[in-house]
Amino acid sequence: MSGLLRRHRDFRLLWCGETAGKFGAAVTNVAMPLVAVSTLHASTFAVGLLAAAGWLPWLLIGLPVGVWVDRVRRRPLMLAAAALSLALFAAVPVLARYGGLGLGALLAVALLTGGAAVVFQTAYSAYLPTLLDPADQAEGNAKLHGSASAAQIAGQGTAGLLAQLIGVVNGLLANAATFLVALLCLLGIRHREPRPAERNGGHAPRSLSAGIAEGVRLVAGDVWFRTLTLFGALSNLALMGYQSLVAVFLVREVGLPSGAVGGLLALASTGGIAGAFLVRRAAARLGTARAMLLYELGLPSAALLIPLTTQGAGTLLYVAGSFGVSAGVVGGNILKAGFQQRYCPPSLLGRLVASSAFLNYGTLPLGALLGGALGSALGVRTALWITTAGVPLAALTLVLSPVRTVRDLPEHRADDAHHADGPAPGERDGAAARS
Repeated sequence: MSGLLRRHRDFRLLWCGETAGKFGAAVTNVAMPLVAVSTLHASTFAVGLLAAAGWLPWLLIGLPVGVWVDRVRRRPLMLAAAALSLALFAAVPVLARYGGLGLGALLAVALLTGGAAVVFQTAYSAYLPTLLDPADQAEGNAKLHGSASAAQIAGQGTAGLLAQLIGVVNGLLANAATFLVALLCLLGIRHREPRPAERNGGHAPRSLSAGIAEGVRLVAGDVWFRTLTLFGALSNLALMGYQSLVAVFLVREVGLPSGAVGGLLALASTGGIAGAFLVRRAAARLGTARAMLLYELGLPSAALLIPLTTQGAGTLLYVAGSFGVSAGVVGGNILKAGFQQRYCPPSLLGRLVASSAFLNYGTLPLGALLGGALGSALGVRTALWITTAGVPLAALTLVLSPVRTVRDLPEHRADDAHHADGPAPGERDGAAARS
């Protein structure tokens, strides 16, 4: 360890907890559809419905959670969300042991843990800038996203191994254990957040509806936030459309055993580590806006290799395609996180995260349902051609935006002096430049 991890104890604990959580989430992302396919013998559409259930809470509760996060301390919310996820994932093997596990129960677990993830992710995104000095935030973002990619690789590979050794249902116990690690790490953090009143400049919070409206205006009224949010929504629609079909495609179309699927996904996900490792270098050499185009358009275009996957050496096409997508998504997320933390006033960060995520993540369940419906109607491989083509097409949103016209994303809003409960932010469509 070096740099920030060595000298910042609280960040180190947050990093360990978040990495453990991402490891468990990776196990779940492989194990849940495999449980549906191999244990419950679910249809292609039902597998897509399961993927949709995990993301639906962003549409149901995302906006009010953003207001809530800006009104209270963030760490207790993260602790409660992690505890709920621990209990729910531990319950799945118990239900299976006593004959109570069906598709309905699995959907309920996906929906409830998805709700916990909304609270955790929104609070976490707003908590990190309070923990790190501005000069450390770029390094912190890169380390967190890089380790998340490494954890994803390890988790996907472990999911395949666990499926072979103890069964896919019992593999979910690994995810429960990682939430226990996350809880212990969060409890060990000594940093204490400022009281919400201090964070908001001493102003009393407005009503829930007014807070939601302010977050929506922030995203809709600022050209940079609006562009990134629209791109994220379209991109996630395509990404989840094909990802919801991957387990079915690799098992039923390509003919791989369940254990091999986890290993193949892990190998493909090494792109995320490469993306995180190189993104700061790319941003320094090309500029943050040009690096955004490279990571969000250039690299993910490799997704078009995925539908060409066949048995044997043909599986390398899946690896190459997913490698490019992983590298692009992780690198792009790092650039976006750094931009938001610099550009958005801290008192509005929770609402920004929730309002943009309402659309960004809100299209994920739609993408999963779309993938399942296309797979059922046209066949899985044809559905993959349609959904993977949407990945580079979504990036045209960036090409047609101010991102194409500048070298670097802006670092400060013209109205930074406003406070959280002051005039509605974002009257800056004339800002000539960026994402």
